[in-house]
Amino acid sequence: MKKIEQVYREVLFQLVENRKKKLTQAEIALKLGLSLSTVNAAARKLSEIGAIIIEQRGFRVVDIGKIFYFWASLRNLNKDIIYSIRVEMPVREIERNLPNIFYSCFSGYKFKFKDVPADYSEVYVYADEDDLNEIKKRFPENNKNPNLFVLKADENMGKYGKSLTIGQIFVDLWNLKTWYAKYFLDELEKRINFREQK
Repeated sequence: MKKIEQVYREVLFQLVENRKKKLTQAEIALKLGLSLSTVNAAARKLSEIGAIIIEQRGFRVVDIGKIFYFWASLRNLNKDIIYSIRVEMPVREIERNLPNIFYSCFSGYKFKFKDVPADYSEVYVYADEDDLNEIKKRFPENNKNPNLFVLKADENMGKYGKSLTIGQIFVDLWNLKTWYAKYFLDELEKRINFREQK
């Protein structure tokens, strides 16, 4: 995942999970270990589309929905896939047999909200190098149509606890082609409530 996307994830985390609408570029850069120029570039893009207003000591969010959709349009989920495999077991069993990783998309939604708006048949997870090696031991490579997708975890993913942020789950779901991803996105939009967040 690109560094600039990590900035968008942090902005959305502060907005949605922490209900904080005023942020500073310096705080974000410090937390993520990124250069101030990277954070400023991300903020400029959000300002250009009218999602934030840049002020003297930071910026204020005025349209949360624009940030979600802007990041979603930049996200390239397929580019981050480092391993994909067919596992001949139900998704619940696949999820149970994975090491300590970050669940995204359908599984991420399920574990975060203890609910699923539709049945699903694929599992998407983020893993580091050690976890990837363990996944490969448990689920050896084959040439069948995959239903387990492992994405490369970035260095800041663990700063948000044991589960992914709502923003990360949203943009990952938005990038899927499956028809039932729409049901998950619709429910997630209701939970976020873009209009109320303006």
